[in-house]
Amino acid sequence: MTVYNDESGTDGALRRSLGVSRRRFLSTCTAAAATAIAAPAFGASPAFAQPAPHQGHDDHGHGQDLVPASKRGIILYTVRDATGRDPLSTDLPSGFREVFKELARYGYKQVEFAGYGQHANAPGGSNLETVEGAKLLRSWLDEYGLRAQGNHGFIPSSWPLSQSDLDQFKRTLEIANILGMDHMGTGGDPTGSAYRADWDVAADKWNALGQIAHRAGIKLYTHNHDAAYGFLLDGGPLDAQGRPTRSSGIRKLEYFLTVTDPKTVWLEMDIFWAHVAQYKFHTYTAHDGSQQENIFDPAALVRRNNKRYPLFHAKDGVVNTTSGQGYDMVPFGTGVIDYRTFLSRVGQKNYRNPMVEQDNAPSSTDLAQSLKHARIGYDNLAALRK
Repeated sequence: MTVYNDESGTDGALRRSLGVSRRRFLSTCTAAAATAIAAPAFGASPAFAQPAPHQGHDDHGHGQDLVPASKRGIILYTVRDATGRDPLSTDLPSGFREVFKELARYGYKQVEFAGYGQHANAPGGSNLETVEGAKLLRSWLDEYGLRAQGNHGFIPSSWPLSQSDLDQFKRTLEIANILGMDHMGTGGDPTGSAYRADWDVAADKWNALGQIAHRAGIKLYTHNHDAAYGFLLDGGPLDAQGRPTRSSGIRKLEYFLTVTDPKTVWLEMDIFWAHVAQYKFHTYTAHDGSQQENIFDPAALVRRNNKRYPLFHAKDGVVNTTSGQGYDMVPFGTGVIDYRTFLSRVGQKNYRNPMVEQDNAPSSTDLAQSLKHARIGYDNLAALRK
């Protein structure tokens, strides 16, 4: 397993600048950690130590935008009920074209796809994951001044790759290029395992896929939830299956960063799930059996791996110590996660692409809710200043 060393040597993390020229595919391949949760554990993480004020509205418009207008985006999973809605059954925006128009009206400039399916009665039909469908989507994006920045799509589950998986992966890259994306990825972790050997296998696959994407001019990224920030099992006594039972204290995704190529494998941090991980994973059993504390600081992880995080999910939460996760999701800017501090700490605002997301925005009783919450999210993202 190749280890990609950090140029600075800091914590074994990687820090390399981008130098990737964009090439068309067809020419190259056929709530903050509040004291109510755990004051001793979270006080050391400055980006997550204080409840956030109502995002950006207490400075009366003064200060510098933390998210430039051209970088304000949303993942379409937030409004999946609207893109999937039958336009013949309602006057609400329905299908990709009408939803694009509505999001552009709110002020959004970027979108991240979560697949290319919509209602069969919407213009273009139900499945736009074809060359012709991608051209149609691109025409609508251009019509409303939107740019596609990524997609949670197909990443082969098997390794080594089968020919059919490889062909499908290349088709997804072709579609990404038609849509004008700089990035393409998936909504799942590289592996659900806690064991280093499995992360090594995942890294081999992602390095191979990343090379293919790189040749297509696309940055391949993995989007991660809380489990990927748990501690890697990499030593100590072995269990009955010969697997390690204890940890060196390195987190699974931190290890993944050291064994994947920073020129071809990228990441998208979901800030909400990073909070959940901070709440859940702050102690581990060391190789010698002792209990150790290690406070997860998401902003510090981004800073140590500066250019490897071009994308964020901007998702908010309120404290709930009874849920097992520490937080409940709420519309962006209405929770306690301190995005002003986080974005200030990670910097590179002209490089990062924050995508508003709310998993629970759709409602069966208020069919317009997801779009209402999308508008709230945009307003609060635009209001963030330092």
